[in-house]
Amino acid sequence: MPIETLPALRPARAPWNKGRIVGQKRPLLPKHVWSIRVRLEMADNKRDLALFNMAIDCKLRGCDLVCLKVNDVYAADRVKERASVMQSKTGKPVRFEITETTRLTVERWIKDPEMIGCEYLWPSRVHASPHLSTRQYARIMRDWVLSIGLEPSAYGTHSMRRTKVAQIYKKTGNLRAVQLLLGHTKMDSTVRYLGVDLDDALSLSEGIDL
Repeated sequence: MPIETLPALRPARAPWNKGRIVGQKRPLLPKHVWSIRVRLEMADNKRDLALFNMAIDCKLRGCDLVCLKVNDVYAADRVKERASVMQSKTGKPVRFEITETTRLTVERWIKDPEMIGCEYLWPSRVHASPHLSTRQYARIMRDWVLSIGLEPSAYGTHSMRRTKVAQIYKKTGNLRAVQLLLGHTKMDSTVRYLGVDLDDALSLSEGIDL
């Protein structure tokens, strides 16, 4: 057999997703939120506590969260109760609330000496980058999840985006509200994002007695 026609030999390579949980990342449950928050408070980690609280409140994609600027959320010597940013994916603005707990932690972080002269809310400690990268944010998120004994492959930065809206949908069943909060342009995207199925619809229906 001529050498040219011999089959190419390729080393066996393990599948990239071997041993990993793929698909949608789970939202954090309220008990997870409080566990992580308490650990960050005990460690007096001002940046991570402010980042964690803001990630839950703003419901932004990681790429938009890391690009938040101080003046997006801070004006007149105080943290705003509501803010609005332009989404990089859709090019459309989305508004979000900043709860009192988050306002207090963000204000503490902004007034920290490490933040003097910083334009971005989450400045990077790497000189080449003006703010945290999405990869850095993912590593921070992984540390949070590991700190309370959860399986890190089941959670990711989108877990933070889904955490609050999952509770809103669970308590109200209001998909339109969730769509507005996430900044989705289509309801189908919201339905897929929440993983809404027939069982959810039946559960809502069973709660209505006429």
